[in-house]
Amino acid sequence: MARPDKAAAVAELADRFRESSAVVLTEYRGLTVSQLKELRTALRGNATYAVVKNTLSAIAAREAGVEGLDVQLKGPSAIAFVDGDAVAVAKGLRDFAKAHPQLVVKGGVMDGRPMTADEITTLADLESREVLLAKAAGAMKAKLYQAAYLFTAPTSQAVRTIDALREKRATEESAA
Repeated sequence: MARPDKAAAVAELADRFRESSAVVLTEYRGLTVSQLKELRTALRGNATYAVVKNTLSAIAAREAGVEGLDVQLKGPSAIAFVDGDAVAVAKGLRDFAKAHPQLVVKGGVMDGRPMTADEITTLADLESREVLLAKAAGAMKAKLYQAAYLFTAPTSQAVRTIDALREKRATEESAA
């Protein structure tokens, strides 16, 4: 029979797995408590970073229907439960790992699909949602300007042609 404190921990972890849009699994061996606090502060707003027991995490992930983490749950593990922008979390982890090489991204799960460490690095290389939306809006605006130019081009060309004919006529009349 499972101890009540472990059952409660598994239930809490299972809820966090269900509520998260993505989960990133890391190894934190060699990081100090102050460095972990710094990492938690960097991820705040988009994710919750928690040190977890592998066995309890594997059970909670199975209960929540998350697959693909069992293989990666080896050694000291911590999980970033993503509530906000997954790209921002991936960037935060990548940047922190550059400054503190002891942090190793093992993998994760996003939208029910297992991800490798390389895929999370690729995710970190993406631009933020706001930048992508701004680029899309800029592209649409450029297309609208192009369409407006195409619609007004025949009219302005006709006006230039009429003006040229008037000038030609005026020069012919003044010459005659």
